[in-house]
Amino acid sequence: MPELPEVEVVRRGLASWVRGRTITGVDILDARSVRRHAAGPEDLIGNLEGAVVTDVVRRGKFLWLPLLEAAPSAVVPGGHDDGTVPDAHDGAPRLALMAHLGMSGQLLMEDPHLPDEKHLKVRFRLSPAVSADGSPMPAELRFVDQRIFGGVFLTDLLPTPDGAPGGLSETGLPLIPEEAAHIARDPLDPAFSFDEFYARLRKRRTGIKRALLDQGLVSGVGNIYADESLWAAKLHFARPTDTMRRADALRLIESARDVMTRALDAGGTSFDSLYVNVNGASGYFSRSLNAYGREGETCPRCAAVGLSTLIRRDSFMNRSSYSCPVCQPRPRNGRW
Repeated sequence: MPELPEVEVVRRGLASWVRGRTITGVDILDARSVRRHAAGPEDLIGNLEGAVVTDVVRRGKFLWLPLLEAAPSAVVPGGHDDGTVPDAHDGAPRLALMAHLGMSGQLLMEDPHLPDEKHLKVRFRLSPAVSADGSPMPAELRFVDQRIFGGVFLTDLLPTPDGAPGGLSETGLPLIPEEAAHIARDPLDPAFSFDEFYARLRKRRTGIKRALLDQGLVSGVGNIYADESLWAAKLHFARPTDTMRRADALRLIESARDVMTRALDAGGTSFDSLYVNVNGASGYFSRSLNAYGREGETCPRCAAVGLSTLIRRDSFMNRSSYSCPVCQPRPRNGRW
């Protein structure tokens, strides 16, 4: 499943293509991909056609497009006639198009003349726009999903409880979809509070990796980046949270930020064709993984000091956890 860096790569790509553009038409090719929209496909289409995409926002692995419900007359291809896009000063968006990628969902920008993808589920036709160099932008946003675990739906936007932006975006509006309101901020979010994270972490009685995967405590960290962050911080996944010293927790959060920032620079982690960015390109951070998926290979940190310690794999929550037995010794009182 895509994790924070992969979804952020998609968000950044989408923001450069769709902000300020009007949704001129919607084609639903598989109703299963809009099943989360309780009012049905026709209601979804009716609310989307004519709406203006004001931004692309992400919190954790949640992604949404705030919408102005009718295109203002001042909007021209690419935004207003002064080059800006609609924002809160035009009237704050009340609705958002939520995209849940699931295991295999993809959001792709395509030209209309290109053939449909094999697993194309929903097509959003967009108003004409040009890029900074004057070339036409792709006119379709396509939702492709092989396994159909993901989907798109409309949702209401609510004020954020803390008054801070709902998530990472260009406009920074203090609004968030109801479905994402329970999700904690992620380590890359400027509004992330380490003090709040640490206070809540110490109250848990569980293993540190299980806590990292709890999206209500810290969002965006999945199995891959949990293992990589723990390896970088030299912490075993079963380390009890209530024994975590402040310095250990801070080192872990800083490691998570570093790992995910480097993954962003590499375009995310792709192990197959199911994760791609909006241009259809795969990320290549998998080449830089130090622990995840490297069972039986030499730990890079140990190798640097002349040791030949092999990365181990343990069963964890019906998945796998990868670690170094020397760099990350198993605690005696570990909690899985």
